[in-house]
Order: sequence, then C-alpha cells, then structure tokens
Amino acid sequence: MSFTIFWFRRDLRLHDNKAFFKALEGAEKVLPLFIFDEDILDPLPRNDHRVEFIHHTLSGMDQVLRKQGSGILVRKGKPFDVFKELLGKYEIDAVYCNADHEPYGMERDEKVRALLASHGIGFYQELDHLVLGGNEALKSDGTPYTVFTPYSRRWKEVLESRHIAEFPSETLLKNCHKGDLPPMPSLKELGFEPSGIEMPVAVIDEDLIRNYHETRNFPAINGVSRLSPHLRFGTISIRKLVKIARELNETFLNELIWREFYAMILQHFPQVVKKSFRPEYDRIEWRNNETEFELWKQGRTGFPMVDAGMRQLAATGYMHNRLRMVTASFLTKHLLIDWRWGEAWFAEKLFDFELSSNNGGWQWSAGTGTDAAPYFRIFNPSEQQKKFDPDEVFIKKWIPAFGTSNYPDPIVDHKLARERCLAAYKKALQP
Repeated sequence: MSFTIFWFRRDLRLHDNKAFFKALEGAEKVLPLFIFDEDILDPLPRNDHRVEFIHHTLSGMDQVLRKQGSGILVRKGKPFDVFKELLGKYEIDAVYCNADHEPYGMERDEKVRALLASHGIGFYQELDHLVLGGNEALKSDGTPYTVFTPYSRRWKEVLESRHIAEFPSETLLKNCHKGDLPPMPSLKELGFEPSGIEMPVAVIDEDLIRNYHETRNFPAINGVSRLSPHLRFGTISIRKLVKIARELNETFLNELIWREFYAMILQHFPQVVKKSFRPEYDRIEWRNNETEFELWKQGRTGFPMVDAGMRQLAATGYMHNRLRMVTASFLTKHLLIDWRWGEAWFAEKLFDFELSSNNGGWQWSAGTGTDAAPYFRIFNPSEQQKKFDPDEVFIKKWIPAFGTSNYPDPIVDHKLARERCLAAYKKALQP
C-alpha cells in the first residue's frame, strides 16, 4: 500500500490549509501525520498548556476524520527518527507540509528533506502561516526593510488576491487514507498532564475588529481579538483574517503585518535569537538582580500595572499587548535586567509564543531591536495605569490586595530607575 503523507505542524486545522489542500488534490490516499517533537517537548514543564492545547485541537480534528474512516497518525519522537521508521514500514509517494520560518523548524525540515530525497521521495512545502514570504516585500534594491512603517507600505503594495486565496481542504477529506490507525495517545501517555488553564476558543468577532482602534489599549474591556494563539498554532487561517481586516480595520491589519515583519526579520537576521539587532546594545551592563527578577515574575514589584499583567500571564497564559510593553519596559529599563531573561519567561508562559514576535517585541521594548522604541522612552507604569486603566478595574481583578497593607511597596523609585537606565544605555553607546 502506498500513500502521500501530510505532516501537520503549526497548521492545526482541516479547513483552508494550503499544503493539505495541495496534497489532497494531488493524491487519492493522504495519511495525515502529527509528530510530538521530543526536541521541543523535553524542556517543557509536564503541565505545559501549549501541549495540552495542541492535544485538544488534534483530538477534535482526529474525531472529524475518524467519522470518515480516516484519522491522524500521531507519533512522539524526533521527526527524523519518525520518518526513518515510517520509511521502513510504508511505501510513501510524497510528503507535504507547510513551511516554517524559525531556525529550528527550517533545520529540522532540511534533515527530513534530505532523508526523503535519499529514498527518491519528494518533500513539498507551502507558505500557510504567513501571507507573504520573507523575500516578497523587500526594498527596491532587494534588501530587507528594518523599519516597520515602510515595510507595511510595501507589504500592502505587494499583496495580491492570490496571497489571500482560499484553499478549501475541507472539501477533499474523502481523499484521506482509509484504514485502521492506532488511537490517538492520551495527554498522559505523552508524558503530560492538564494545565488547569482554560483552552482558548477561536471566534472571529467582526464587530470587535471594526472597533479595534478604539478599544485595543484598555485591558479591562473585551477590546482585542484574542486570536494570537490561533495564528500561532494555525487553528484559524491568516488569509481569512487578513481579508476581514482589510475590509474592517486598518489598525488591526497593521497588527497582523507586525507579525509578518518580525517573521521576515528573523529569516534575514537569525542572529537576533541570541543577540541584539543593534550590536552596540550588547554592551549594556545589565544589573540582572535575580531577586528582582523573581518579584517581577510573581507580579510583586509594587507597580500595579506591571503586577496585574504578570499575574494575568501566570494564570491564563495570556497578557494584553499594552501590558506586554509595560512589563517588558519595566524589566529592561527600571530593573536593568537583560531582555533575554524576560523573553525566555514569556516563551515559557505565553499561549501565543512565537519566536519571531516574542523576540521582536522584547527587543522593541528594550530599545535594542529594529524599529525600536528609543532607549530614552521609558514607560512610567503609573502614567500607563492612569491612561489605560483609570478606574483600576483591571488592576483590582488581578490584585485583590491592591490598596491594602498586604500589597508590596514599589521595589524601585521610578525617577531614580529612569536616571540609572539612561546612564547605563549612554555608557554602552559611547563610541
């Protein structure tokens, strides 16, 4: 028996899935495959909420396919080893998947591609989790943009209807391989346990998107889409969302383009994973006080806007974007703690963790990255609170002890911290 394999990764949906559609269109028997990658899983806590979300989503997809006599073959292991095993068991005509833009994913894919090529098997990829590839919105001289605004203008100029065309893979599910597949392993069998965190549901609220520019900065209200985890794991189509955003709200569209911008930056400047985009900022002498870092993680800095955001993150795996900027600025500038420490903490906690966006956001806040906030722009958490949570609704929700003697005093004086930060950055940037 021979068949084509479709390898699900960060595209966990049966509908409007570009490479899945191409596989189903070109073959009568397509075996859906998902690999719980041990290289990714091994460092994670056993109650990681992202693993639970992936398992929950896959279970729903598997149930749909089982009703048609098919299903998803789920394996746990290193992808190279899994494909080696499958090559020994089955006759594989081709392998399809959607492309990744992160360094680990690209390296993993090249190893699998080489393995398949040694057996004369084609490995076909499509761009599905982004609208434009990293080389589709470049300057006229062929070099990448490093500032968002001109990139976004070019992105909109380049965008054509083909970039946001629908690929109705859900109409071709009859072409999935029919046959006995082992039942999907439970979360426990994968070595994980429930997180206790509520799983996000994908709902595209067009009224909310229409008013996004007016509501997006206020964490106490339902003013943002909460769709970022679904873009991260591909449970919704970015093409569909861009179509809606183009019609309804320019500000919302620009937020989607920020994600594309940071993905492009990571592809062209992979050194940003470990280094500041602007090398001179790696000369900053960070204080890196571990006690203060722990207080920041726990939401016990004595700055309510910072603490509420950090507590929301710990409890839900989500943090409002305004608070991401406030908390990141506070860590890097008030406490002079290396942005890489904060980036790693967000990477562990965020449902929507995506390397390029997380790295780009942290470097923006620290002033070390592309299009960065100037280092002398230092958010005052108290002023941010007055502007964006004036009635203290959000703060009181996450800090029951706010306003009582049980809430800690500020761990640093804003004015002194600001002066200390400016001095440290100026010293690092001296020629």
